Amino acid sequence: MQRRKFLKAAGVAGVAGAAAATSFAAPAISQGRKKMVIVSTWPRDFPGLGTGAQRVSQRINDMTGGRIEVEYFAAKERVGAFDSFDEVASGNAQAYHAADYYWKGKHLGWAYFTAVPFGLTYTELNAWIRFGGGQKLWDELAAGFGLKCLMCGNTGVQMGGWFNKEINSAADLKGLKMRIPGLGGDVMAKLGASPVSIPGGQIYENLVSGAIDATEWVGPWNDSFMKFYEAAKYYYYPGFHEPGSMLSFGMNKKWWDGLSKSDQLIIEAATSAENDIMMAEYNWKSGDSLASLINDQGVKLRKFSDDVYDSFGEAADEVFAGVRAHSDLAKRIDTSFRGARKNLGGWSKISDQAYVAQRNRVLGV
Repeated sequence: MQRRKFLKAAGVAGVAGAAAATSFAAPAISQGRKKMVIVSTWPRDFPGLGTGAQRVSQRINDMTGGRIEVEYFAAKERVGAFDSFDEVASGNAQAYHAADYYWKGKHLGWAYFTAVPFGLTYTELNAWIRFGGGQKLWDELAAGFGLKCLMCGNTGVQMGGWFNKEINSAADLKGLKMRIPGLGGDVMAKLGASPVSIPGGQIYENLVSGAIDATEWVGPWNDSFMKFYEAAKYYYYPGFHEPGSMLSFGMNKKWWDGLSKSDQLIIEAATSAENDIMMAEYNWKSGDSLASLINDQGVKLRKFSDDVYDSFGEAADEVFAGVRAHSDLAKRIDTSFRGARKNLGGWSKISDQAYVAQRNRVLGV
């Protein structure tokens, strides 16, 4: 029932924005007060993504004592999910919460600031953004569209997706209609699939109706909530396309530049907190959700074969060649990203990866 209420809310266009918005109570402080309208690409109360956007909105309001008066709108309460970018860039709203790879049609560089095939994990992304030059490149890209963006959540390594048939070879992907955005969708296109980019609230109905044959979304926690298992029983891992899907808090740059340094630091602290909280929540809830999908819903967990994964890698190389040819900025983002992946991957191999492998071996996990 909860999922059906969500789908109904997500699918209805033209909801009256003022009635649907969340306005957070503020103390009786009027001097120096600024209004902050936040729009998002997520339906209201959607677990993790939607609730994370709502949390950070409330946190900014509370941390400023209401001096920044926040009004939050979920997808379709003020504008459509994919209209959030233009709403903020134009100054009609002050901020959005979204996955920046949705904007890759505006510039391919945006994809790197959510997730790209064979890219960085959550901890690696944090390192690149904060210490490897990622934020500087993100700032340069965003400024070209009148925006300023900050990290504001992550869903971690995503599953490979839901399929209505087994995928035993790359040939099984040909002709498949699959909901998969970002550069991951471009990889699937190279392999003969037909990628489709639709908002989360429309995936279930398209999968059930047969309009699409497969979909990726996030992982066991969100996917079980969406009940994709009612239309597809094969659940594949690991996803190649989103190894650490970073969410963005994008602000109108002119509005951001007009804030005091203290207010900018408060917003940075609020978004940084959500970046940590969201990932912790996904990690905690995914394991139990996966067990329930398998044991209670009869989902068939499958692992992509090495041959299929190799085909993803070959196609990804072609996609990245196109990115580097797109523009000087896209090439510089890709070069920085690749350098970070090599540096961080080498360290991770003898630190996190080596330890977890040995821990699990000893404990029989």
